[in-house]
Amino acid sequence: MLAGIVTPIPRYFFRKEPWMHQALKDAITICKTLLRNGYDAHVINAPLQEHLLENTKQPTVDIACEPDLDTLIKLFPKAVPLQDRRALASLEENGCQYNFYPLEVAAAGHPELSLLRITPTIIDRMSREERLKLRITGFGSPEATTDAYEGFEDLSSGAIRLTGLPDETLRHNYLLAVRALRFAANFDLPIEQNSWLAIVRASSRVLDYVPTTDIMDEWRKVAAESMYRFVRLLFDSHILQGLIPEVASLSCLTQMRNKEGDTENVFDHTLECMKHYPEEDFHYDWLGTMAMLFHDVGKLYTGEYFDGIWTYYQHHRVGAKVTRKILRRLHFAQEDIDLLCHLVRHHMRFHFMMTDRGIRLFKALDDYPRLIAMARADLKARDGILTSFNHNMKYLDRAETPEQMLEPLLNGNEIMRETKLAPGPMVGLIRDALLQAQIAGEVTDMDSAISFVQEYTRKSVG
Repeated sequence: MLAGIVTPIPRYFFRKEPWMHQALKDAITICKTLLRNGYDAHVINAPLQEHLLENTKQPTVDIACEPDLDTLIKLFPKAVPLQDRRALASLEENGCQYNFYPLEVAAAGHPELSLLRITPTIIDRMSREERLKLRITGFGSPEATTDAYEGFEDLSSGAIRLTGLPDETLRHNYLLAVRALRFAANFDLPIEQNSWLAIVRASSRVLDYVPTTDIMDEWRKVAAESMYRFVRLLFDSHILQGLIPEVASLSCLTQMRNKEGDTENVFDHTLECMKHYPEEDFHYDWLGTMAMLFHDVGKLYTGEYFDGIWTYYQHHRVGAKVTRKILRRLHFAQEDIDLLCHLVRHHMRFHFMMTDRGIRLFKALDDYPRLIAMARADLKARDGILTSFNHNMKYLDRAETPEQMLEPLLNGNEIMRETKLAPGPMVGLIRDALLQAQIAGEVTDMDSAISFVQEYTRKSVG
């Protein structure tokens, strides 16, 4: 009979077979009463309880039911609350005690727990030999809880540790695996070895049974400055590979780290970027840090190996499209999707030395300070040279000055000297044309300015 605990309740238990214990027959009658009133109910682990009733003087049957305590007492006025054993209530009828347990289980729990579980009162009625045979070591609470730390040992131990047997604890709520990673990242604590191994073993079931929205709810509680640790834990536990395979696959790509020829895989570089992004003025920018997670995802689709070098041309444009697909799958709000795709699409802009005109166009982009922070994090992550970055930062102040207030490289006297023109309106026209050429990036130094005014004069006068 003990082997029956791994099978569903047989249909014949609802037919009240002659050999069935009277307590079970009455329990089925109670379940039918609940069903007729619109509430689901069943006898918990009926085969095992039938076995236990054979050797007991005080018949006890545990029932799982859907109604809350108040509704249950209205249906069975003799029932009394029984909260100390995690049961809702207890009912004495015809010399038998019926314990009512809540039917709800966590949405992220193992599906078998929705039908079969071992209650505290069932454990009490079992002999030590029966417990050992069935490997019963504890009882996981089936009811929902609002305590985020339910299922975890005290964090004062210096590690993240699941209560009881970690594998069994996770079976009752696989969301605890993601929560453990969140705690480890935010508190910068290690995960206890047995708890970690249980999380790795359960990684596929986390993806099977935990709704994506619940995973993202946990993710949003990760601090921006801890995000890189959280993503690393997701990757090491093999959850990221199923949740966002496009990002996890970046670990298979190699790129140049610096001009010295050092290389790195793109996933490690991504984590370094996420680490550096919040360092200055973006400590709490969760969305900006998330943009760093996706900024190189396009390299998976644009990578090409030629003549001993990996290239990823236009990865920012492709990456923006891939990011949109991923964020929709993760159920992000549309405004957040648009922002993150915008940041991925333009994250390369600040990497190139820009002219006045380029800087002005850059500053016209939405959220350009985040794009600057992304460029800074990218450079720090690969020990990049800051020449272009510093030049652009200097020109940002210059871009605040209206175009008409900028000075050309040559004043009126210098233009007349180089063009042999006499004072007059033409000198002013040439000066304005020179200024516009500078803004457009067509003139960048004194030599090109002299060539420009001479050529302009030749075309206009000659």
